[in-house]
Amino acid sequence: MRLFCVAVLTISLATPTFADNWPSWRGPNNAGISAEKSIPAVWSLEKNLVWKLDLPGIGSSTPAIWGDKIFLTAEAPTGIVLMCVGTDGKLIWEKPLGTSSGKARGDEGNGASGSPTTDGKHVWAVSGKGELACFDFDGKQIWKTELEKVYGKFHYQFGMHMTPVLEGDSLYLMLIHSKPGLVISLDKTTGKEKWKIVRPSDGRDECEHSYASPVVWHGKDKSLLIVHGNDYTTGHELADGKEVWRVGGLNPKTGYNPTLRFVASPLAVEDLIVIPTAKNGPVVAIHPDGTGLIEAGNSVEVWRKLKGTPDVPSPLVKDGLVYLCGETGRLTCLDAKTGQEYYAQDGVRTRHRASPLYVDGKIILASRDGRFSVIAAGKKFELLATNKLPDDFTASPAAAGGRLYLRGFKALYAIGEK
Repeated sequence: MRLFCVAVLTISLATPTFADNWPSWRGPNNAGISAEKSIPAVWSLEKNLVWKLDLPGIGSSTPAIWGDKIFLTAEAPTGIVLMCVGTDGKLIWEKPLGTSSGKARGDEGNGASGSPTTDGKHVWAVSGKGELACFDFDGKQIWKTELEKVYGKFHYQFGMHMTPVLEGDSLYLMLIHSKPGLVISLDKTTGKEKWKIVRPSDGRDECEHSYASPVVWHGKDKSLLIVHGNDYTTGHELADGKEVWRVGGLNPKTGYNPTLRFVASPLAVEDLIVIPTAKNGPVVAIHPDGTGLIEAGNSVEVWRKLKGTPDVPSPLVKDGLVYLCGETGRLTCLDAKTGQEYYAQDGVRTRHRASPLYVDGKIILASRDGRFSVIAAGKKFELLATNKLPDDFTASPAAAGGRLYLRGFKALYAIGEK
């Protein structure tokens, strides 16, 4: 028995738990929440920098991390590449993924915006031109498809930046642009289509273009795929894509805004879905168990703020509080049950593109110019630190294995206590 317990302990120490991994864009359950501890609040090139790895090109993809491997994409001179990096900061392999889709909005609309996703055995990555591929951990390509060839040419004003979401044996995608919007399920092992549905909308002009990513809501006895864009948020059955509910009133027809394209993605926890829009527009919170059309006054609507949504960063929900990071770095804290505002305070007042991260009792906001606001989680605003790295950051922070990983245009940075 003693030998058995020692063996079990050895295995448990050698094998990272799921909480130690960061398998997708916003981590476990796409929530932006890490269970890591002892993450420092202060860092720079001289303090708490474990290592720095120069990258072959820019990108906005957040690293996916599993065990001792980190996966991220970059716009190399030869095209879009998928990289595998060790947690020691050394490159393990680099594989071609696709061709550059060109820049939009300066360099923020780049072809390495969609983040990789992993299940611990394989990794899936997508380029801005829709080249989607699956690799094993040794860098062997398992399958590849070109979404534009299969589903038609993309018509996005600022490029395609969606990150597919992995759930069970399926990879779920949304292609919401100036074509009939599509929601798609692929077999993760083969890339073969399981189902495809057309997602109708009466949106028009720039609103047809969604730069958000799908998320999966997990309930006690069922799950739904959440799709966001073209004036609506919709909930779909995972098995066949059937639409269960649709949230409207996000871009009211009276005073319609033809440029209200959605970039921020919804945030789904067990009893709440927080739905952003764009450009300081409405923010809506609903119970996930609705059906049909959900508009203002519907019984499943928890609260609705007529303005205050982030333009690009996605929401964060932790311990009954909703955090919204505005484009200028203003952090708003709301009560998740009522929508009551506790504060709206500035961290670093400059452009923010990355989504916030909760880790070790702290909210971390990354600004485009390399400054980071570290704010204490809770109902009262407390700025713990402002840090600076000499790089541009549009990728969301990630945390795994006792470290914070910050992906810049020039380099990948590992932050931790040495």
